[in-house]
Amino acid sequence: MSTALSWRQRLPSGLRPYVEREPLAALMLGISSGFPYAMIGATLTTRLAQDGIDKKSVTAFSLAFLVYNFKFLWAPLVDGVRLPLLGRLGQRVSWLLFAGTLVMAAVAWLGMLDPSADLARVAMAAVAVGAAGATYDIVIDAYRIETLRPEQLGVGSGMSQYGWRIGSVAAGSLALYVATLGNWSTAYLLCAAFALPAMVTGLVLGEPARHVAVSAHRGLRQAWVAVSGPLLEFMRRRGAFLVLLFVLLHKIGDTLANLTVRLLLNDLGFSNEEIATFDVGVGFFAYLIGIFIGGVMYASLGMKRSVLIALVLMAVSNLSFAWLAGAGHSNWLLAFTIGFENIASGIGGVVVVAYLSALCNLAYTATQYALLSAAASIVGRLVTGTTAGGLIESLGYVQFYLLTTLVALPGVLLYLFMLRAGLIEQSLGDAGFAQPPGAADD
Repeated sequence: MSTALSWRQRLPSGLRPYVEREPLAALMLGISSGFPYAMIGATLTTRLAQDGIDKKSVTAFSLAFLVYNFKFLWAPLVDGVRLPLLGRLGQRVSWLLFAGTLVMAAVAWLGMLDPSADLARVAMAAVAVGAAGATYDIVIDAYRIETLRPEQLGVGSGMSQYGWRIGSVAAGSLALYVATLGNWSTAYLLCAAFALPAMVTGLVLGEPARHVAVSAHRGLRQAWVAVSGPLLEFMRRRGAFLVLLFVLLHKIGDTLANLTVRLLLNDLGFSNEEIATFDVGVGFFAYLIGIFIGGVMYASLGMKRSVLIALVLMAVSNLSFAWLAGAGHSNWLLAFTIGFENIASGIGGVVVVAYLSALCNLAYTATQYALLSAAASIVGRLVTGTTAGGLIESLGYVQFYLLTTLVALPGVLLYLFMLRAGLIEQSLGDAGFAQPPGAADD
């Protein structure tokens, strides 16, 4: 019996699954997946707001996230194109190294630019970070799903979310503190190093055990099959259209609220230190608590019921932003609001990500998960980038956040309908089955 195994056996039974090799790998992958989001999300929003950029321009920068929503268009390349030289390391590992290097270069470029001098070039760099980060996400998600065994999807999704939050919060906090003490360029250059954990994980673990090799693309017909095959396979499943509609709708309200919260905090007069302490610090620990609760819910209630509870909590949490907006500058209320929202998001992060992962067919992991994860936020990001700033200016923050709560309800109701119609388990892919399809999940 190995020393490592003995050490794991001494842990409480509820903690042992979290220290297995595959979930720990998911943690490292999540760290690298989360930090590009922070670089073009809350961190860039704060930087632009402090440089005096108007609200409509600031919220328009959320359109850089739309690159993530179109990543399914080039995901077949990640599945089937063998990279020169690096390809000898394996399909997934070689793409991890390539995409990670692209992310580091794009983040460094964004950091070297001055928004007040050339906003258009900053926008180009933000899109470049989005494109590189989206490509990195394609590989990371495929590597995670193919590395985890079916029974580890819940735990692995939780660990991935832990990593994602660690990466985004650590990078966001580092950027704020370094920018306060020094400058934004140095902050972005230092944060580029957060791309390394996933690259190192790939080199240490090698190709994932459940990776299904895809034949090399030769000719237009085979390229078309590579692109259309994953979608056609998914759409043949019963209830597939409703599942896709749910994926499109369920995060609109949550995305609208989260991508505009830094504007609210800036207008309420919160300082960088208060934002770092409450939005970043309190939010970080609340999210960790939410992930733990989500893992417990997934294990005890099963996937279907835990997803429903998470959707309701995420919708209700937007009301706390309306409360904060009405109350004004209040540190204790900010702590409550950020805590509630992050606990709800942590729960949803575990159970919804596990659900999306379970929808994948292992022959098309990269492409199908890229399609599902992109669809999950495209509507919310599009609405945020095109109308959120104008809605805030015309409605005010209180009415805006009440509206985001109402917008979240259609996704909840659609999921409830699918649950009652028995469509949830019937639409799962082979990545979600630890036993033959048809067995009950709860």
